[in-house]
Amino acid sequence: MTPPGADGSPDGPARRVRVTSPRTGAARLHRLTAASEIDAQTRLGEIYMSSLLRAQLRLASAVLLAVAVLVAGLPLLFRLVPDLVQVQVLGMPLPWVLLGFAVYPFLVGLAWVYVRTAERNERDFADVVNRSGPPRTPR
Repeated sequence: MTPPGADGSPDGPARRVRVTSPRTGAARLHRLTAASEIDAQTRLGEIYMSSLLRAQLRLASAVLLAVAVLVAGLPLLFRLVPDLVQVQVLGMPLPWVLLGFAVYPFLVGLAWVYVRTAERNERDFADVVNRSGPPRTPR
């Protein structure tokens, strides 16, 4: 038998039942950072990592292109302009001077620029990762 008013009958007002939970207060917010996204290998973490990899690949491609133009371009230049082969610098033919000595300071400078730029890319990436991450989500 049901008590009067429990089924919403006109005999009386419906009884109210209080339901409580051991969890009180609002839902706790868990701060998601870019580092945690990367560690968890989420889609957002993959986007962060792929952006760093793309930046480093662009840099490496540009440096490789510069080296290829230099290394392949000088012999091609001497082939297209044969009079340059006859030019003497310090008693040596110009191709020997350029390919044997002058190319190395250029390669060292290019390597220095590559390392500096790669480090800047990584620093920028670390700044993005260490900044406040995406919006908070309830946990």
